[in-house]
Amino acid sequence: MFHKDFDSIFIEKTRLSIMTITYKEEKVSFNRLKLLLELNDGTLYSHLKKLEAADYLKMNKTIIDNSAATLCSLTEKGKETLEKYIEYLEAYLNKIKT
Repeated sequence: MFHKDFDSIFIEKTRLSIMTITYKEEKVSFNRLKLLLELNDGTLYSHLKKLEAADYLKMNKTIIDNSAATLCSLTEKGKETLEKYIEYLEAYLNKIKT
């Protein structure tokens, strides 16, 4: 497996950060992502829509503490792709260490 096996939607640094945070937390709110990544609403929304269109992430609107919230979670494709990317990085790092 090579870095070229991962599409540009996934491999872009902000979207990869979104994927990593969402993988770790399983469900993460739009506002939490905005805070962690220090992005404005429009920029974050644009990245989320690209990930959603590629079927890496899904967004669900819900009510939390009487307020509307958008929760993000990875799809199966998103989880599998991130796990493959982690395996690729681990293999690459092991290769250059030897």
